[in-house]
Amino acid sequence: MPRPMYRSGSFRKVKRVTPKGRNVTHYLRRSAKKPHCAICGAELNGISEKGGKSRRTNSRIFGGVLCSKCTSRIIVEKSRIEQGGMKLDDISIRDKSYVLQLLSH
Repeated sequence: MPRPMYRSGSFRKVKRVTPKGRNVTHYLRRSAKKPHCAICGAELNGISEKGGKSRRTNSRIFGGVLCSKCTSRIIVEKSRIEQGGMKLDDISIRDKSYVLQLLSH
């Protein structure tokens, strides 16, 4: 039975044969994946998988969460709602929480 810390999904099992011929299981931590946009799923550019919090985000609005295309679409929808050209019900469910976030600021 593996140690409790190795039972989570953050470790992957790798079967190895030692020089003596024994079969052993090594547990390796899974490598970090590239961050993705929360709406469209595209890979986020300019963000490192390694390092501290400041390296994993951009300094712009929704940096590290949304890609630039989705961010610009959210900003356009927010301005249309504020000027009365669009209603909040006309926005898709995925975009609604981000637009509400912008409207509250």
